[in-house]
Amino acid sequence: MSHHDLAQDLASQLARAWRGEGLLDAQAWPAEAPDSLCADRALAALAEQLNWQPATAPQFWKSGGPSRQADLSHAPLAPFGVRIAPADFSDLRLQRPGVEAEIALRLGQSVDAESLARMKPQAAAELVDGVCVAAELVSSRWQQGQAAPAWLRHADALSHGALALGEWHSRQSCAAIDWSQQTCSIQRNGEPPRSARGSHSLGDPFWGLLGWLRHATREGRSLAAGSVVTTGAWLVLSDLVAGDQICVGFDGLGELKLCV
Repeated sequence: MSHHDLAQDLASQLARAWRGEGLLDAQAWPAEAPDSLCADRALAALAEQLNWQPATAPQFWKSGGPSRQADLSHAPLAPFGVRIAPADFSDLRLQRPGVEAEIALRLGQSVDAESLARMKPQAAAELVDGVCVAAELVSSRWQQGQAAPAWLRHADALSHGALALGEWHSRQSCAAIDWSQQTCSIQRNGEPPRSARGSHSLGDPFWGLLGWLRHATREGRSLAAGSVVTTGAWLVLSDLVAGDQICVGFDGLGELKLCV
């Protein structure tokens, strides 16, 4: 089987899993990707099969990485799982979900590769018109969950499950934030909240913005105004169960609530 056919087959099977037709067994696939682009090809085909990226409507993405020295990863998200807080996700039946406290950015204008080519790198932030608290629920279509090989988790939308978005703030109102000192918290049910300060892996949620824009607009694609990207975890809480009530907050930016 060619690498192209492998990616298409993987996308088709993941699409069935996303439709609720059962989890996939990672042992039926190679432990390592046959080439460096196979996971991205499969993910792009998955998004196309499930119509996650309508051409004229805002899109939803996740982007991030472990450090500024590492390659960043990007994945389109299923629009049906993106909800405004307070959000109820009990209908999604996520597999052993976890929650990540994040910051999301919203584009104030449409973007394509041609407009990016004319733009100075430092001007990318000016495309953003909104900043909000976000909570990503991570899950998996693999039986092995996060123990599945990295390339298979990448093809599965980087283990995305769903996304809750809080109240939007203007980019200008957030300009004075010292992200290195930003405090965030996650609370489950009545448990004491867990908190962290300056814990974003890239140091600044805007740092990887240009890399995401270039990725999302490659091969003639475009992003409509209103498109949203989450920018990486500040704090993570794993092993949630159905019915858990979650509150995610960032000092100065507010909080959001969701039900798993």
